[in-house]
Amino acid sequence: MLALAADHVWCRESVVLNPHYRLMGLHGSEYWTYTLPQRVGPEVAAQLTSRTLPVGARAAARVGLVDKVFDGSTERFRAQVRREAEILAAAPELQNLLLAKKQRRAADEAVRPLAQYRAEELAHMHRNFFGDGESYHRLRRDFVANTKPPATPPYLLG
Repeated sequence: MLALAADHVWCRESVVLNPHYRLMGLHGSEYWTYTLPQRVGPEVAAQLTSRTLPVGARAAARVGLVDKVFDGSTERFRAQVRREAEILAAAPELQNLLLAKKQRRAADEAVRPLAQYRAEELAHMHRNFFGDGESYHRLRRDFVANTKPPATPPYLLG
């Protein structure tokens, strides 16, 4: 989720994303409640964070989760990212793009400050950590211990 704060999100074709925290019993932080709906819209954001299914790189690009997908090796990816970054840095419209970004951020801040997103996300995570009946600690322990589930999880059956 933290990558969504970037102006451009690029990944390799072989990447598989898990844009949710639910399988760890978490709500999540990193301002995702601000950045994810901005990128993909509220409906897709809700689907991505509730379905708990992995998303391939091409599918992520189709819904707007990532901006570009590069194929090839790690070395080729690094070269492509460098080339794209150099093009962006040299673009004559860069100053206008940065100004527009600053104006959008100021407008968003006036409607709902980032501090509010942070406070709400952290409050939810506090409930995950310390609330009665929360599954976080069991799920974390099972993840760290690489505990195998007794059966295929229901979310993978449908």
